[in-house]
Amino acid sequence: MTADLLVIGAGPAGMAASVAARRHGLDVVCVDDQPAPGGQIWRAVEIVAATARGHILGAAYQEGIDKAAAFRASGTTYLPDSQVWQIEPGFHASVTRAAQVTSIVARTVLLATGAQERPAPFPGWTLPGVLTVGAAQILLKTSGQLPAQPVWIVGCGPLPLLYATQLLQAGGSIAGWLDTAPTDRLAAAVWHGRSAVAAPSALWKGLSWTMALRRAGIRIIRGVTDVEATGEGRVKHLTWRTANGSSGSAPADVILIHEGVIPSTHAPLSLGCQVRWDSAQECHVPVLDPWGETSCPGVFIAGDGAGIGGAEAAVLRGELAALGIAVRLDRLGADAAHAAAQPLRRSLRRALSVRPLLDALYRPRRSVFVPANETIVCRCEELTAGQLRTIAGTAPIGPNQLKAFSRAGMGPCQGRQCGTTLTHLLATAQGRPPAEIGLLSVRPPLKPVTIGELATLAQELPVP
Repeated sequence: MTADLLVIGAGPAGMAASVAARRHGLDVVCVDDQPAPGGQIWRAVEIVAATARGHILGAAYQEGIDKAAAFRASGTTYLPDSQVWQIEPGFHASVTRAAQVTSIVARTVLLATGAQERPAPFPGWTLPGVLTVGAAQILLKTSGQLPAQPVWIVGCGPLPLLYATQLLQAGGSIAGWLDTAPTDRLAAAVWHGRSAVAAPSALWKGLSWTMALRRAGIRIIRGVTDVEATGEGRVKHLTWRTANGSSGSAPADVILIHEGVIPSTHAPLSLGCQVRWDSAQECHVPVLDPWGETSCPGVFIAGDGAGIGGAEAAVLRGELAALGIAVRLDRLGADAAHAAAQPLRRSLRRALSVRPLLDALYRPRRSVFVPANETIVCRCEELTAGQLRTIAGTAPIGPNQLKAFSRAGMGPCQGRQCGTTLTHLLATAQGRPPAEIGLLSVRPPLKPVTIGELATLAQELPVP
């Protein structure tokens, strides 16, 4: 299969880029892990939006139905339930779908793989019954599942606020919220309040979610610095400490953790794209030009994979990337592209204006990056922070040396759940900033692939 543009991911950015690229006459193939378009933000929107559950999820979720409809009608070749597990220069993408593997050859590639929740290890986070807020929201969106018992929410940021209000509207219950936002961040966040006024709808949503929790009488404990979950076979108890020295404990059947989101960088790293350290968001982000093109010519990134910004910014970044791709493929003149981009860039600046406030207000607490020695950091290999610190302190090594010495990052997640923590552990041990430490190297396959699937490589991929 060949295409002018291969889009990986059918979330807000991938759908918007596909639609815009088709308007300029490009032949587009979109490969998507999910069974239907929408990504994480608009997951299952085509089925759920018109139902009672869709109303519970809110107006911002329902906006996705029109985006999905435009994507379906755009003429893009859409391959759902498909996984790209290797991209070679050229570009040759290896894709698994329906237990078969094929290659897609494309002139350009757009990575719209979105973000992942920031790994936030703490003692007991591997116990059954502890999961992320994002995972709980996926269950609500796709199947309407609610926790049978009252949940404890641990963390900070807009997503816990949103999910908590959705959970209450759906009939769920909340035992309490351990708010881990550092209490000394408010003064720093106020400095960004003027720019955030440019996005009043985002501020209003956050305020309305907060007021909804207050009206519901949810127990909120602020300034939480350390958390521990305990139990035999599954989580049964939750303990915490706060910045002012107080502590507490409570029974817990379900704990939902969230400490923000970070860009998914595995695919760009596998292609050799440059990344840089973003001190505001405490993570690595790809180095991009104004059109979203990476340091590898012909490879573009849009959406939260380009830097956390939310659904509105993702759509705008997708449309801008499509313009840049059309210019690169000689389907659009540079002057026409710049003229079309001006209103998009103004809207993007407005959509991102609230980010400095959010980044300052919800900067993760220190223990997220420097967990206690007994905390499991690499879930795949069951390695603790103490074990990794011991190795890190023996010599000025980097993440890949730490991986070789300890096996950290060698499991099925390929470092997605421990890579950021490894960088911070090394930075602390060596007294260096994380920007100097770097990241784990990424090698294919990006996703698991079986020998049986590889054996089908010469066969043609079935197209729906």
